[in-house]
Amino acid sequence: MLQTIESINNVVNNFIWGVPAMICIIGVGLYLSLRTGFVQIRKFPYALKTTLGRIFKKKEASDGSMTPFQAVCTALAGTVGTGNIAGVAGAIAIGGPGAVFWMWVSALLGMCTKFTEVTLAVHFRERNRHGDYVGGPMYYIKNGLGKNWRFLAVLYSAFGVLTVFGTGNATQVNTITTAIDTALINFNVISESSTGRLNLILGIVITLLVGMVLLGGIKRIGSVSEKLVPFMALFYIVLALGVVIGRVPAVFHDIVYGAFNPSAVTGGVIGSFFLSMKKGVSRGIFSNEAGLGTGSIAHACADTSKPVKQGMFGIFEVFADTIVICTLTALVILVSGVPVNYGAAAGAELTISGFTATYGGWVSIFTAVAMCCFAFSTIIGWGLYGARCIEFLFSAKVIRPFMIAYSLVAILGATVDLGLLWSIAETFNGLMAIPNLIGVFLLSGTAITLTKEYFAQKK
Repeated sequence: MLQTIESINNVVNNFIWGVPAMICIIGVGLYLSLRTGFVQIRKFPYALKTTLGRIFKKKEASDGSMTPFQAVCTALAGTVGTGNIAGVAGAIAIGGPGAVFWMWVSALLGMCTKFTEVTLAVHFRERNRHGDYVGGPMYYIKNGLGKNWRFLAVLYSAFGVLTVFGTGNATQVNTITTAIDTALINFNVISESSTGRLNLILGIVITLLVGMVLLGGIKRIGSVSEKLVPFMALFYIVLALGVVIGRVPAVFHDIVYGAFNPSAVTGGVIGSFFLSMKKGVSRGIFSNEAGLGTGSIAHACADTSKPVKQGMFGIFEVFADTIVICTLTALVILVSGVPVNYGAAAGAELTISGFTATYGGWVSIFTAVAMCCFAFSTIIGWGLYGARCIEFLFSAKVIRPFMIAYSLVAILGATVDLGLLWSIAETFNGLMAIPNLIGVFLLSGTAITLTKEYFAQKK
């Protein structure tokens, strides 16, 4: 039975994250970029000013909402996760250094896609029975396209609920326990035989922490995110810069040259230009979620009356996630001199090896802390996404039971082998993109009109 499920899932997964799906995601990003005159480039300085300026502004959000900065931190909490560490390593191992170049391309177009998603989410959002702002792909499809397209909104929400327990929780908790186990074993604090009991304890502790945050409502989620996300991002950036400073130029040559001629950089092991492109684009999208629409669910909670201004946060979000953090991860691997077994799967252990090759074994403690922060923030972000999806399918009454069930999954993630679950969750994650991209494409005219009106008023 499990083999049958795995075979079916592999077929669907290869299609969802294969060439046809990538063409759709890249195609919509290119279409939106052309129609907006590449707003992500023209208005990038404004996006930085708008986003970074909010860090230093103390503002209280109205009831049922977050401050705009809390919203972007919550969205970043969902995107800046273990994919930035393990996903990038996997892309380089299978696609060669050139995969990083295609990751940049997907991010450049994804910045416009996410800008559009966030703008539409804020414009078409609603208030639920508790007075909280609710929005995202299911709401802009329902309110923007009308009742004949409601089935797309239902599909998106159903895929979202099925995805969050795996992608958002169990696999993230498994990453936390693995990182802690590795660090403690390296320093002879515990033996491998005692990890089972430790992981159970960790699972219970994570369950309690996640439950405390999520059951505290939208304001507590925003408050935790705005403190945790900047800390973990800066911590990781500083750690990575210590590895790459002064050692970059030659690596950039390998990245650009390897994007079009992988075999010349990987010693002939990886010779497919399309494989390098596929891995770079798919891992970039999987990391920044541009095209999946999930981040817009958090942005819809922002206490703002300006959809386009909040959309600028979407541009910054993709830039910070992929251009900054994913690039630094790639550089850590490529400049540290650790051997990359091209053509074979790789994960977080390859990135950690890059750090330990420079700093020594003691840095495994710090990489464990970074991975714990990344994974925990992802659990919080995806908890909000799942709550909004299940609320759309049923009602606000099911949010609390969902939050409890979602929190308890952490125990499962800490104690069970998750190989097949991760693959299935990845498939549902990709399936979310289909109804979202259809909705974004059909509503692109509305987003463009809002953008033109906003900047005309500013002039």
